[in-house]
Amino acid sequence: MQGTILRGVGGFYYVRTEEEEKVWQCRARGIFRKDGEVPCVGDRVIVEPLDEEEAVLNEILPRKNRFIRPPVANVDLLVIVAALRDPSPNLPSIDRFLVMAEKHRTEILLCLNKTDLVTEQETERVADVYRGLYPVFPVSGCTGRGTEALRKALWGKSSALAGPSGVGKSTLLNALAGEALMETGAIGGKSRRGKHTTRHAELFRWEGGLLFDTPGFTSFDVLEAEEEELQFLYPEIGALAGRCRFDNCRHVKEPDCRVREAAAAGEIHPSRYESYLTLLKEIQEKRKY
Repeated sequence: MQGTILRGVGGFYYVRTEEEEKVWQCRARGIFRKDGEVPCVGDRVIVEPLDEEEAVLNEILPRKNRFIRPPVANVDLLVIVAALRDPSPNLPSIDRFLVMAEKHRTEILLCLNKTDLVTEQETERVADVYRGLYPVFPVSGCTGRGTEALRKALWGKSSALAGPSGVGKSTLLNALAGEALMETGAIGGKSRRGKHTTRHAELFRWEGGLLFDTPGFTSFDVLEAEEEELQFLYPEIGALAGRCRFDNCRHVKEPDCRVREAAAAGEIHPSRYESYLTLLKEIQEKRKY
């Protein structure tokens, strides 16, 4: 039988099969450990029943993509969530999540949460950095503003929310699914950052598709991208890369660099160009060791 892994805890995988719409408790065959393969939440799998409740996981079907941190697979849409207040938006951090999503070739959507805590001008200031690059959805998980439009954007997809701690991912998941899917951490302490309460990755079904809840995506390990690849993970830079004088231009100090010209002219937002240079330097530093 074919099914989808909804969660994995303590060596057990809980698989919902299509034919029976039933959740089976499964153990993976030993061959997976031998081959160094680890089943992930979101994996499409073949299972074989052992009795009325338990089954064995025999095969992992080909994946669309796979993330290592957290271990989830077959994500159609990655929703990058940033808070507009508590914590204040960190544009370089947002860019790192966007680069991660580009690297894994998912659809991308940027969600600016907590609009109820800021002015419209503050919302637009952040949104303007990314408009024209990605769909931008200003929302409030608390008041419900914008969540209906966001629900429509997620319809029919397997979607995951990624972003720093405290930006309101759990609250948004609750709002999108129309029910409390998980405990929502309270904001507390001097830092007023969220206490993320998700302990393991889990995949929830809702009327519009599938939603991943995870302990948190890493913002992006620079070792996952090559130096020459990074420019293409910034759409506005990749679009101009072939118009530089040198084919191997890194857009730092090279003469007749179309990307540098565009950044100087404001065609590329300064914060985006600066975050590209920062990540490029990190990748180059890592390669030395």
